[in-house]
Order: sequence, then C-alpha cells, then structure tokens
Amino acid sequence: IGADGLPVISYFDITNGDLKVARCDDAGCASSTRTAIDTAGTVGTNTSIITGADGLPIVSYYDNTNADLKVAHCSNATCTSATVSTLDSTGSVGSYSSIAIGTDGLALISYYDETTSDLDIAHCNDVACTTATVTMVDQVGSVGSHTSIAIGSDGKGVVAYYNLSSGDLRVVHCTNATCSATAITVVDSTGDVGVSTSIAIGSDALPVISYQDVTNADLRVLHCDTAACGAEWYSGAGDR
Repeated sequence: IGADGLPVISYFDITNGDLKVARCDDAGCASSTRTAIDTAGTVGTNTSIITGADGLPIVSYYDNTNADLKVAHCSNATCTSATVSTLDSTGSVGSYSSIAIGTDGLALISYYDETTSDLDIAHCNDVACTTATVTMVDQVGSVGSHTSIAIGSDGKGVVAYYNLSSGDLRVVHCTNATCSATAITVVDSTGDVGVSTSIAIGSDALPVISYQDVTNADLRVLHCDTAACGAEWYSGAGDR
C-alpha cells in the first residue's frame, strides 16, 4: 500500500521479460497505471515490493540475464519512472528476494545465493537503496531459498526460509539493524517442510509463518512464541 493509500503491485512480464509495476487508480484496483521499470534483458522474477521511508515504492527482484540482485526505487507514487541499481552481482544471486523497511528507515532484503547455496541479507546504505552491505547469514548446507522477511516488534529483521539439505523450515532473527549479527532457529523439521514461506507480524507482536508441508502436501501455519521465534506452535498435518 502506497503512502497515498492505493495498492502498488510489482510483477514479471513473461512475454517481454520485463519488471513491471501496476499502481491502482482506486482502492478496489478496478483500473491501474502499468509501467515497465526495468527492460534490460530478462528481469523481474521473484519480486517483492514495499513503501520506503520516503513514501515511494521500492522493489527487489532477480535479474535473470545476469543472475544479479537488483532494486528499483520509484521516482513518484505511480512509479512511472524508477532508479534501478544492482546490489549484488557476485555469482548467481538474488532469487527468492523479500524486502522490508527497518526501523532505521533503510531496506533489508533477504535472498538466495545460488552459487554458494547460502542465505544472504542486504542492508541498504541509503533510502533509494543504490548500494547495500551484504551479509551471508546462514551457510550450513543448501539454505536460503523461499525467503520471506518482516520487521519484528523488537525492530529487528526476522526471516523465514527453507533448508534444502535437511528439508527444514528455519528462522533467522537479526540482533542488529544491519543483520550483520543473527541467531538461527530450526522451527519445523517434521518431514520435508518450509517451501513457499510467507511471514508477517501478528497483532500480538509475534511472527506468524505460512508454508508448505511437502511430505503431506499440506499448508501449515506456525505461530512464534517469541519475537526471535525460538519457540512456536504448529497448525497443520501432524500438529504438535
């Protein structure tokens, strides 16, 4: 939702291989203004959008042609133009990106480093996110795909993601604003679980995570008992 109260949607134009943004013309989104904001090669998969501290939309996404993590910072509320920046180009990086705005007013982006099979987090150095400081936050096994990030009630980033090596759902809780220091918790290891994650902070100020139980082909929901998600309860097949 933009600063003007209207929805803004980022998405991939598969026909043209472009990143597009649709800004709804009304609250019900019966019509919209659509703009291709990055057309350089095949770009725009794995998009995530948030309204920045300056009230303008900012989009993280994957550059398929160059295998890079990119960010587009909209120049206006309708996003008819944007400043595009490459944040990480070391190897094949940037898939499964998810973006949130920290309490310092700067964006945090979680994403998968396919080259090293790690979970990375980029902390933007400015509001437009023209540059960022990148930290590898989990490097044990093949980890970091299917990421989803939110800012917890403690003001720190919290990321849900999938551990391919063991088939687990994991959570990283940042212990500082830049996520250069973190704590990792395995929150569900019952079968092959944790793909297609989505995280949000509930009205009780605690993280709630939805994800797929691949073993049983079920939808599961996990409610954390702490802001760091160190303890939790499950809903779904094989409740415990």
